[in-house]
Amino acid sequence: MLVIFMGVYVGHHFYVRYQQAQIIKKEQNAKRLFIQAIAPEAQAMQSKYHVYASITMAQAILESDWGSSKLAADYHNLFGIKGEGANSKVLSTKEYTNGKWVVIKGRFRVYDSWAESIKDHTQLMVKGTAYNEQNYQAVIDATNYQEAARALQKAGYATDPDYAAKLINVIKTYQLDRYDQ
Repeated sequence: MLVIFMGVYVGHHFYVRYQQAQIIKKEQNAKRLFIQAIAPEAQAMQSKYHVYASITMAQAILESDWGSSKLAADYHNLFGIKGEGANSKVLSTKEYTNGKWVVIKGRFRVYDSWAESIKDHTQLMVKGTAYNEQNYQAVIDATNYQEAARALQKAGYATDPDYAAKLINVIKTYQLDRYDQ
């Protein structure tokens, strides 16, 4: 009886490990496909405006959870870019305020495609904000992706105090700097 139980246990253990491996493989494939989907437009924008493709891609990954967030999946907004008017939607978002994460409602732009979202993100870098047209100039002037990531954080792109470190980590982990060539 013990031998049968052990056999069932061992068989179940291997089956669970097999399922876990399949899930990991699926997730890795989804990440690879997401990178392939956004890389051409990110590279085109880098070529035209000198916003590093790796930075654009890392931001898209972090801001949209690999394109799976509701904002990215339903409204093609990869970067959490806020907007007003008929071409926007109100959604919940997390912001880091007064030393803690809080959930707020925000109005976000709606796009027809991820490529359109990437183009608009690049224009934000190039044209700056309503309060400062030069707000992201240091991102454009950066000589490497690490410098660009720190410039984004310094310019206040995101409320996350670890934003630059997270961008750099994503770029290193997925070797996104190879798209900067």
